[in-house]
Amino acid sequence: METYVESTRSRLNDRVGLSVRLLGQLTIARDGVPVTLPSSRKLRALLAYLALAPHPVSRSRLCELLWDVPNDPRGELRWCLSKLRAALDEPALRRIETEGDTVALRLGGANVDAVEAAAAVAEGIETLGLDRLRTLAQLFAGDFLDGLELDRSPHFGSWLTAQRRRFSACQVAVLEHIIGLVPQGADEAGAYIDKWLELAPFDGRAHVALLENLARRGQIGAGEEHLATAAELFHSEELDFTPLREAWQEIRARHAGATPCARSGPSFPISDSPIAAIESEPAATRRASLAVMPFAERPGGGFRGGLADGLTHDIITRLAKLRDFFVIARGSVFALAEKDIAPEDAGRRLNVDYVATGSVRALPGRFVISVELAEVRTARIVWAETFEHKPDDIFIVIEDIGNSIVSSIAAEIATVERNRALLKAPNSLNAWEAYHRGLWHMYRFTRQENELAQHFFGEALKLDPTFARAYAGMSFTHWQNAFQRWGDRDRETALAFESAGQSLLVDDRNPAAHWAMGRALWLRGEQDGALLELASAVDLSPNFALGHYALSFVHSQSGDPRSAIGSSDHSRHLSPFDPLLFGMMGARAMAHARLGEFEAAAEWALKAAARPNAHVIILAIAAHCLALAGRQDEARSFANAIRNTLPNYRADDFIATFRFDRDGETLFRKGAKLIGLN
Repeated sequence: METYVESTRSRLNDRVGLSVRLLGQLTIARDGVPVTLPSSRKLRALLAYLALAPHPVSRSRLCELLWDVPNDPRGELRWCLSKLRAALDEPALRRIETEGDTVALRLGGANVDAVEAAAAVAEGIETLGLDRLRTLAQLFAGDFLDGLELDRSPHFGSWLTAQRRRFSACQVAVLEHIIGLVPQGADEAGAYIDKWLELAPFDGRAHVALLENLARRGQIGAGEEHLATAAELFHSEELDFTPLREAWQEIRARHAGATPCARSGPSFPISDSPIAAIESEPAATRRASLAVMPFAERPGGGFRGGLADGLTHDIITRLAKLRDFFVIARGSVFALAEKDIAPEDAGRRLNVDYVATGSVRALPGRFVISVELAEVRTARIVWAETFEHKPDDIFIVIEDIGNSIVSSIAAEIATVERNRALLKAPNSLNAWEAYHRGLWHMYRFTRQENELAQHFFGEALKLDPTFARAYAGMSFTHWQNAFQRWGDRDRETALAFESAGQSLLVDDRNPAAHWAMGRALWLRGEQDGALLELASAVDLSPNFALGHYALSFVHSQSGDPRSAIGSSDHSRHLSPFDPLLFGMMGARAMAHARLGEFEAAAEWALKAAARPNAHVIILAIAAHCLALAGRQDEARSFANAIRNTLPNYRADDFIATFRFDRDGETLFRKGAKLIGLN
């Protein structure tokens, strides 16, 4: 792959305007002419850091990053900035900007290879065409800031290591997607595969790609030799070689009798055979997988093996309890971390879809915990967040921040998987994808979309009859039919109960199964049984937001209204962007009304009704709560909106929808009478 370096040099020299190369040795050129920089390593480090910084950076942060308490750190920073101005500024354009105590590098119109690569990853490597991917591959002339190291600058060292790992993962992702598009058997494919293996020698899919390429060219003997070498490599790291050996057997069987270069054929997609042969489970029942790597201690942290490791263990345990997707066990990820395996490399070795990484810093008066969630095969960061907490109680830190991290990771993975399923042809979905396609339709909250959700949940269950979450989803659609009166209530209640029972039968440790059963029992009027099932759901997984919401929903009508308010708040804390957020708010509104807190009830009901997917029952809650608060004009506007959809809607319809106790029923009938809905 020496052509990478040469072609990158020519592209840098051919470009008009300012060009900065960070992938490889740092180089600056203007209109193809190299720009000479002072020999200072700190200056080069400063340029690279500012080039990738998304926001202006404070001078104190830059001094902390690059200087180990020199005599005059700010003086040295000023010297570096003056030299960068001389190299980068133009007569009519100042690229080094200082405002107050901050410094920013303006790169508008400049060509920066690392920025271009990062933008392509953010755009979505899987969406790019072959020519664009080839161009991106040429950007990677070497490691990020190749050869640049700073002594006694631990913060910069941590940042540099993270960037090198990040761009190495980007390069591997680009190569993998090129392999999925170029004609197999061609010399070009072989060159890209060789580079892929050089960068990720333990990535089973890279080995499968090479074996497939050799088989297509009729080089079965070379394939056998590579398999033997790969076996030694995997065994040296105590990695399971069985999937790779089985993949080669399948490849040989398909190519039996092929002559050299006889099988040019079309390229194979990354998600299909033969690379899929390395997967550890059947494609029809495959589900998303995640590795949570041990959180790192930043310089200054005093809890090695304490807060960081405890938080990692807690997150893994909580995510596993959700049973939404496959979570790699603690022992495997900690074993890889002990070998100093980069998270992105670990994700490929473990053949997972997502990898979560984090770091912990102990600063005066607070902990700072940073987390990232990335797609392994595209190197795209799908979620990143920073949390701060006072160090008053380490267990509170783990509880509060752990809750937020777990809920966010689960929600982000669900969103990515749902969006991916939406882009695929309906007849090509596996069970996991069909389930997420069903969720997308389910959360539209219309009768037609609910029917589509039932269809996709049914498809998921045909492909995987042991899919507890799909049964729970099916139960939800029947629950909606009963609740919204889109079908015969008794029949739909029975179907909701039956589907929930199937969910429990296949996995009684799944919180969604108990959630579905609790809601079905509520439909049947069995409140005590419903509360027991919902309590089981949150006991199994304290981070299961929908379980807490369902508890709030039941308590808001005939149980403990104070408990309903607490459960509503907790569910929204766990899932602040949940599709059922209107329900969480609506339940709190009804609880406030039962407590006689009518103004609070009105405000929460208005928040619920303002949600974009709020259905007519939520509007009815708003109408009744506003009426009880004496806000008649607002209440009547909601009543009119309801009757535009349901002309014959009355208080009896509202009361029959819920399970109010006698006092609650009397209260809401009073509200209906005030606005003519009685």
